[in-house]
Order: sequence, then structure tokens, then C-alpha cells
Amino acid sequence: MKSVCIIDDDPEVRDTIVSLTRKMRLTSDTAGTLAAGMELLSRENFDVLFLDVRLPDGNGLASLPEIKRLPDAPEVIILTGIGDPDGAELAIQEGVWDYLVKPSPIKQIMLTLQRALKYREDRRGDHGAPVSLSLSGCIAASPRMQPCLDQVARAAAAAAAVLVTGETGAGKELFARLIHANSGRAKKPFVTVDCASLTETLVESTLFGHKKGAFTGADADRVGLVRLADGGTLFLDEVGEMPLSLQKTFLRVLHEKTFRPVGGIEELRSDFRLIAATNRDLRAMVEAGTFRRDLYFRLKTIELALPPLRCRVEDVKPLALAAADALAAEYALPQKGFDAEFMAILEAYDWPGNVRELRNVVERAFLASGREKTLYSMHLPQDVRIKVTKSTLERGMQSCNRP
Repeated sequence: MKSVCIIDDDPEVRDTIVSLTRKMRLTSDTAGTLAAGMELLSRENFDVLFLDVRLPDGNGLASLPEIKRLPDAPEVIILTGIGDPDGAELAIQEGVWDYLVKPSPIKQIMLTLQRALKYREDRRGDHGAPVSLSLSGCIAASPRMQPCLDQVARAAAAAAAVLVTGETGAGKELFARLIHANSGRAKKPFVTVDCASLTETLVESTLFGHKKGAFTGADADRVGLVRLADGGTLFLDEVGEMPLSLQKTFLRVLHEKTFRPVGGIEELRSDFRLIAATNRDLRAMVEAGTFRRDLYFRLKTIELALPPLRCRVEDVKPLALAAADALAAEYALPQKGFDAEFMAILEAYDWPGNVRELRNVVERAFLASGREKTLYSMHLPQDVRIKVTKSTLERGMQSCNRP
């Protein structure tokens, strides 16, 4: 039987929704505080959660990331007495089903609940047989990464353009390659275009190729990256750096899948699947007029947002171990163990450079350790140790100053 959880400090609201669930032949349970509600969610699985925003002991919106990390997270319907546009945006970004302002008509609540249950049932049907992904080179043990892997599976099964977003070093190219490797184009080329390195003078030649004699120095025909990606995947890395002058031209290529080499007359075809990645806020760039709106919407048919490493602490240890093992093989040295304090510092650091920085730090520690069999905190770069130590001391002082 389908079940509903209600977390709301208003007894009348709780009783109303409980009564509604009984009429719909659903089971339900309630809590009047955020702490009691989270305890309830940790013990039982629910299909739908009605969540108030302003609770006596916290903000319901702030708990959404933790709720979404639950093994079988419910569909969330926000119920709030105050209509907050920013709160609604945050809730939708966190994947809630709906955002209702109290008092909402019973009919609207029932309709929203029915649709959320139907969506959950359909989604479970789609995932009845687990999708087997090839995760070569990918470490994603954190519950926060499961939605990303689900999105990889959906993207791999589709042909639409994908936009991978995330901070520098978060692994955007790795996930682009995962999508390609699990798609029907896996045996075809994966061609990377570094948009940050495209120069105004050679950009069209790099992408579309050129004919001999098209310009000074064009001593022979050249095949462009778009043609090389025929049948495979074209990966636009750091697409936010693409010159505005090129964006209109590339939009046409993306739509028509045809292009003309520099100095050429004939239109050529390339059947590529597009994946783009960026660490920039393309929506803000659109509003500022530095990125084309039509290209932005064409790129983000499917969007994959990668969380920063500081939000997936469970992955720090396996990532560090994998990096150390790879270094041992590279330098033909025995594998090294990790001291407990060494790992504690890695897990306490906030990793502004994400996975890329973690691998760099492990390599520096690995080299500093020489032929020692264990990596200790003393082998870590001083800047990492200092930052973690200062952060720990500041938290201790704040704790001591609390009344």
C-alpha cells in the first residue's frame, strides 16, 4: 500500500491530509517538528512527503538535500504559508514535485498527490530492471551521486544534447565519457573541443576543417573536429568560453548537422551527438548577453549537475586510494597505506579544486613520502594541513563561545 508522510507544525493541516489519505486508501504518518519528521523518514519508506517550510526547529527547504539522499527518497510536495519565489526556485532545483501555498483547496492537494504517486509508479516501472552501467574510471560511492548515475543512464539511452555542469575539477569530462561509453555510439569517436583554447582566427578551421589554399599556411586539406565526430560524440568542454561570434554558426551546425569547411563549396554532413560542459552560469551569461539564449536551450535538453567533492565526502577515501594505487603503478613502487590522520585531513578539507585537486594533493604526498610504505599527515602539502587545522580551531572556538 502506498504511504504518505506529513511534516507540519499545524495539527489542523496534518489532520486534513491524514483524512484525505484515508479517503484515497493510503497509509500515512505525521510529525510536528523537523527532527521528528527526519527520524520518521530514516525508519520508514514513504512514497510522498508533504513538507512544511517553517517548522519550530528548522527550515524544511534546508533539509531537502538530506531527504533526497535517502535510499528510496519520497516525492516531496512543499506546503508553506508564505509564497516565496526564491524558496520555490530552490525547492524545484532540489527536485520537489510541487510547491503549494497554504491554504490550498483539498481538491488541488488531492490532484497533486495523485499525480505524484502516478509519477513515482511510472518511474519505478521504468527502472524495474536495473540499468547496467559501465563505470570504468568512475568512483561514485556517495548517495549524492546516485541521481547523477541515473541521469547518465537516461542520457546514454537518448540522442538529445546533454549539458554537464559543475565546478572546475568535478569530473565533467569523465561523466561525458561515461554517457558516450554507455550509449549506442560507444564504438565511434569521442572528440573533445576545448572551447577555451579556440582562437578567433583558427576557430572555424579547427571545427570545420579547411581546403588547401583557403588561407596563408593552408598547405593541405584539413579535416575538422566536427567531421571527426561523425557517428560518435562531440564534446564541447567549457562551452561558456565559446566566442559569441561562433555561437550562431555552431547553432546552425547543431540544428542541420551540416557544415562547410573554410574555403570549401560543398556542404558536408556529420552525424554527431553533442555533449557540452561548463563551470560557468550560462543562464546568467544569457541575461548578460554574452551567451546566446537559443543555443543555451538547445544545449540543455538533458542537464547533468555534478555536486562538488565537499558534498560527497564518502567518495574522498576511495578516490584517494585509487589515485595512490595509480601512482604506485606509474612509479613502479609498492602500494602505500594511509595513516588514519592522513585520511581524516583529506575528509575534513573542502576541496575547492574538487577531484582534480585531490589527485594532485595525493600525488604530492606520495612523492614526499619517498619509499615509506605509509602516507602520513606530514606528507601532505602545508597549505592543506594549515587550512584544515585553522578550520577545526575556529569551529572549536565557536563551540566554546556558545551560551
